[in-house]
Parts: sequence; C-alpha cells; structure tokens
Amino acid sequence: MKKLSSILILGLSLSLLVSSCKKKEKEEDKDTDSAAENALATSIDNDMNNIADEAGRNKSISSYRTSENYATLAPCASLAFDTLVGSNPDSITVNFGTINCLCNDGRYRRGTLLIVYTGKYKDSLTTITVTTNNYFVNDHKVSGSKTIKNLGHNTQGHLVYDITANISILKANNSGAIQWQAIRKREWLTGENTLMWADDKYSITGSANGSNANGRSFTSVIPTSKPLIRDMSIGCRKHFVSGEIQHTPNGKPTRYIDFGNGVCDDQATVTINNTTYNITLP
Repeated sequence: MKKLSSILILGLSLSLLVSSCKKKEKEEDKDTDSAAENALATSIDNDMNNIADEAGRNKSISSYRTSENYATLAPCASLAFDTLVGSNPDSITVNFGTINCLCNDGRYRRGTLLIVYTGKYKDSLTTITVTTNNYFVNDHKVSGSKTIKNLGHNTQGHLVYDITANISILKANNSGAIQWQAIRKREWLTGENTLMWADDKYSITGSANGSNANGRSFTSVIPTSKPLIRDMSIGCRKHFVSGEIQHTPNGKPTRYIDFGNGVCDDQATVTINNTTYNITLP
C-alpha cells in the first residue's frame, strides 16, 4: 500500500509539473514585447526613407525648412548640400543637433544622417545610401546604413523602390539592442507629382530578420496581400495606418501585428494563437 501511495504521489507530482510547464509556456506566448519592438524597428527604418526623400527631392528644399511643408523634418534640423556639376545633389548631411529636435512626425531626433545620391530621388535607377552618425530617435540610438534604389514606374504608374537595411537599435535607458536586417519594396501610391508632403502615401512589403532586445532571433514578413500603409497627411505621419507584419520569434508562435483599417492613431493589435491583444505603438 505504501509503495502504491508513493507511485500515486509521484504521478500526481509529475502531472502538476507538466501542467505548470504548459501553463508557463502558454503565459510566455502572450508576450507582445518582441512584436512591439519589430513595429518600432520597422517604423524607424521607414522614416529614414522619408528623410532621404524630403532632403533630396530637389536641392531648393531647404527653403521649405521653416514651414510646415515638411512631413518629418523640422526647423531644428539643418541640411548641408554637396552638389555635383549640374546642380544635382551628390550628398546631403541632415543634422538634428546634439539635443533632441522635435520633428513634424512627432518624434524626437538628434545626431546626423549622411545621404548620398547617384541621381535625383525620383529618377529611375538612382541609388541612395543613408548612413547614421550618433543618431537617436526618441532616445533610441540607431546605428547602421540602408540603400534605396529607384526601380522606375510599375504598370500602375507608381514609383517603386527596392530597399535593403542593416541597422541596430540600442533602446533608450540601455534596455537591450535590436538587430535588424530588412529587404523591402516601397511603392509611392499618391503625391508623386506635387511638392506637398501631406498628400503622399506609400505601401511597404518585404521581409526582415534579426534579434530582439532579449537576444532572441526572429523573422518577419509583410505580405503583399496586406501591405503596410504610411499616410503622410498631418496627424498620420508617426505610425502605419493599416497592414500586417507576421513576426515569428525563434521557438515561438507567429505574432500577427495588425495596424488597423486606415485610422490615424497609435493603436495596433497582436494576435498569438488566435488570441488578440491591444498594444500602443512606440
């Protein structure tokens, strides 16, 4: 009888242990932090494209610097042009200064970006390289570079850009570093033929990989059926207004990050194992 009781107790203990492990695993699967970090990296990466566009759309753009025509830049950012013969920009240094500069998209920036162009931003086959130098966004230090190549117009008449990025983001307060490599396709949906930024709208698709602030590797995909949409109208510039990122941390279920149905706000949802959680975008 004593032996039987011991076996029963052992069996019960193992059952409780397995149940506890499953419960812990289930609780870990509710973690949305990695998804939020992915959204942050995607946004910071995309904003570097916007800055390259604004700085280089034409060499006289500095005359607009003190107006609200900029979608991202602001009067506290200075532009230094190095021009080629023929007056086309060769390189532009965007200097946000050494203290935080509140930009028109609602983000604080400091440090510099060096942007090198092989031609005009809107010319087919132009290649643009953006490199950071002690560059911060909302106190997150961003290091690395990206390349933007103009592929010309697609069959819908929209300019399309191929983008590769290799950056790291040291989170504010030294709370970990995000490693980020991405291949993107960016389509200019509206606003190409005007000087206004507020009528610009873009779609973004592609893939990324790297590791989150806890060192866990990940892959992510923006499906062509649900592209990210960036609306540059006033009040919408800080976050994507729709689209989905399918973010998969190593060893964990895919997180489906949904940016909504076109409303300009800082809210998104993350779906894990058919359970949906609300998050506030960083």
